[in-house]
Amino acid sequence: MRRWWNDPADDWPSPEPGTVAYAVLLDGSVVGFAQWYQEPDPQFRHAGVDLFLDNAVHGRGLGTEVVRTLCTHLVDNLGFHRIVIDPEAANSRAIACYRKVGFQEVGVMREYSKDADGVWRDGLMMDLLARDLVR
Repeated sequence: MRRWWNDPADDWPSPEPGTVAYAVLLDGSVVGFAQWYQEPDPQFRHAGVDLFLDNAVHGRGLGTEVVRTLCTHLVDNLGFHRIVIDPEAANSRAIACYRKVGFQEVGVMREYSKDADGVWRDGLMMDLLARDLVR
């Protein structure tokens, strides 16, 4: 987890204001975290999502299942037509996962986030239109 996310704060997983947070469970154990937020301005309304999974569960399709389930909820139940996500540009496994659900690359955001070692990393903006959701 630390490679792509900084160490969590002492009060984690207290959700950030304006986000909806979920624990990802596998066989009764917490193995990850997912969250979403919205841009409420009607002219620009969309949702943004983010997640991480414990390295021990990588490679099982769980990430794709979590992203697909969350995006389906946002589209079908909450009526969002567009969803964004912004992995680090070097996080090829996450990017591949998001592509499987229908996300497309929009562009690279240079020196977008600072990692735990204080190094600025590029981010990849990706978006998913409701009509492109792979169910």
